[in-house]
Amino acid sequence: MDENILKKIKALPPLDDTIVKIQRICVDKNSSLGDLVKVVEGDPMLTANILKSSNSPLYGFSREIKNIAHAVSLFGMATVRGFALSSAIKQNIKINLAPYNISESAFLDISTLQSSFMFKWYAQVNKPMLDILQPASFMMEVGKIVIANELIEQGKDTAFKEALALIKTPCELSTLEQEMIGFQNEEITAKIFEQWNLEAELVESIQFSNDVMEAQEHIKPYALALSVVKNIINIFGQFDEPSIARSLELIDQYGFAREPFLQTVEQFKQ
Repeated sequence: MDENILKKIKALPPLDDTIVKIQRICVDKNSSLGDLVKVVEGDPMLTANILKSSNSPLYGFSREIKNIAHAVSLFGMATVRGFALSSAIKQNIKINLAPYNISESAFLDISTLQSSFMFKWYAQVNKPMLDILQPASFMMEVGKIVIANELIEQGKDTAFKEALALIKTPCELSTLEQEMIGFQNEEITAKIFEQWNLEAELVESIQFSNDVMEAQEHIKPYALALSVVKNIINIFGQFDEPSIARSLELIDQYGFAREPFLQTVEQFKQ
């Protein structure tokens, strides 16, 4: 990977104390939701973000969520961890996605939509896998922030935007990133997570989501799930017929069940 990019990643500030504590709780099998609630309550901004999200129609909870203990019990540790990591990104990395022709708020909305879709889908498929898939789906597009910054610095942002207008799929976008900068979003995201000492399963799930067959066997199911979600929800659009078809092709290729996926798609389209 380009030394300039590596230097920028290594220069990122470490995760703050709240995020580190949440990380420890979420990977400790002896910890409880009560432990997590205590830490989250100590961070007013994170608390407000979680409560706002819990009352979003994306998650579809049946009644208003008024306190963080209730929200954490509904979301579970993995989703709260995703919110915390998302907060860390917003605090530590300057977000300017002009080369991708998308605003910061739209980018963050897509990340939230990817995560909420994963939450609904994999709760039906394999709920324990959400321990990795939830934070990963929240964060799998983060590398685009670094790529956009590099494109601007190198004066390639206009050419990138022009080329972007001619493509329609995440696969084509990855190829464009590689051609213009020399690396893809997934590689950068994985490096950021390595820098923050996140567990290997999370890092590799994102890293190999563009090339599932290259992943180790225990990583493939995670990488595939991420690939499916980013094919149906991305900067080009969400839940249109071509994206659903691409996602179903991946599901069929690896022998996954169609029904839970299609049920989740219908929920979100409504």
